[in-house]
Amino acid sequence: MCAIVGVFGAKKASTVAYYSLFAMQHRGQEATGISVANGENIAVYKKKGMVADVFSQATLDNLEGTCAVGHNRYSTAGSDSAGDSQPVFAKYKLGEISVVHNGNLINKQEVRQELIDKGAIFQTDMDTENIIHLIAKSQEDSLVDRIKDMLTKIEGAYCLAIQSRSKMFVIRDRFGIRPLSLGKFKDGGYMVASETCAFDLVGAKFVRDVKPGEMLTFEEGQEPQSEMVFENVDFHPCAFEYIYFARPDSDIDGKNVYAMRLEMGKALARETPVEIDLVLPVPDSGVAAAKGYADELGVPFEMGIVRNHYVGRTFIEPTQAIRDLKVKMKLSPIKHLIKGKRVAIIDDSLVRGTTSTQIVRMLLDAGAKEVHMRIAAPEIKYPCRYGIDTPTKAELISANYTVEEIREKIGATSLGFLSIEGLTQSLGNERNYSLVSFDGKYFAGGNEDTTGCAGGC
Repeated sequence: MCAIVGVFGAKKASTVAYYSLFAMQHRGQEATGISVANGENIAVYKKKGMVADVFSQATLDNLEGTCAVGHNRYSTAGSDSAGDSQPVFAKYKLGEISVVHNGNLINKQEVRQELIDKGAIFQTDMDTENIIHLIAKSQEDSLVDRIKDMLTKIEGAYCLAIQSRSKMFVIRDRFGIRPLSLGKFKDGGYMVASETCAFDLVGAKFVRDVKPGEMLTFEEGQEPQSEMVFENVDFHPCAFEYIYFARPDSDIDGKNVYAMRLEMGKALARETPVEIDLVLPVPDSGVAAAKGYADELGVPFEMGIVRNHYVGRTFIEPTQAIRDLKVKMKLSPIKHLIKGKRVAIIDDSLVRGTTSTQIVRMLLDAGAKEVHMRIAAPEIKYPCRYGIDTPTKAELISANYTVEEIREKIGATSLGFLSIEGLTQSLGNERNYSLVSFDGKYFAGGNEDTTGCAGGC
């Protein structure tokens, strides 16, 4: 779920990268970093924390150069130390290199052990460090050929921005699991970012999405050079980008996130209608789906739960104790709207059940007559291997209980999920979406993984 950005040919590339990462803060809050190349060397600055807290104007002024790559970290597993933040930088035979990565390498352990057996020394738990070792140890003569060699040895989900002292290379895996888009500045510079909302903030014009299996090479004085580095492209964009990850104003692979969530809400209403007085969203990612649900049923929609925006997203916090506390800190009901009403509360997904239980209890305490929980996504029954924090089946409530048992556990009057068919119809059946969390069909890397994600990006 990390955010990456790559900027090339911009006068103040570090500032562009900073604002781009700020726009994509929702994709990771644990650490952030930027590296800048000026043709002669690469400078890196990264720390734990959020973008606005980590970078000062003085720091950005010291990162001089026209090429920058940046990263917001959301860890799928492993350490949350500052050492596990990105970009990952190294000096090697051909010079200096810096790498940022969004995704999860499913063969991380096998590759790492092979590298260790050959004498490699690792300093982090990140799968991203595998990438830089593979490039450094390749016997190919040029960096571009070393990158291609590296790509033959890794499997899984990845969007990469790789920076040398004078060039930038951008790659999207052959499945296109994670999003990546190309933008252009009026003065001719270019950027890539995980979400198009970053373009809007820095004044870049969307050009197109990076194709699955494509590598873009950026070099001074030239237009970006495109090369398909995989013969067998099998496009599986992640449905969770539309359900939860992305900002509603972003366009992911040509589809607006808000519009897709609205359609999911309408489909949910058709599949799980209920007699109610009011529809409420769980802010903020449940808003569009709740609007669609209310519109389809012809029931009033109200923002009946107030969110404290100074508290981070509970899903990406690393410990359950912090998640529990932050639900109470983050959400507060408007009792005037809720008292005596039959309400439907719409959320984007249900993972562990902790948040849903507290929200139902909160609404009942506020005087709701009935609380009908509706989830604008299918039941999450399988761990994801491609970069979502659902480590084991034991933590997934839908993997262990029936819908009725979950309803009893969370205390709702009724509970309904969007079907897989309803989801795919909402998104458009013309694509073969990655639905592994819902159907357990692992198209990359073989069979179901019950141990969960092993990567650290």
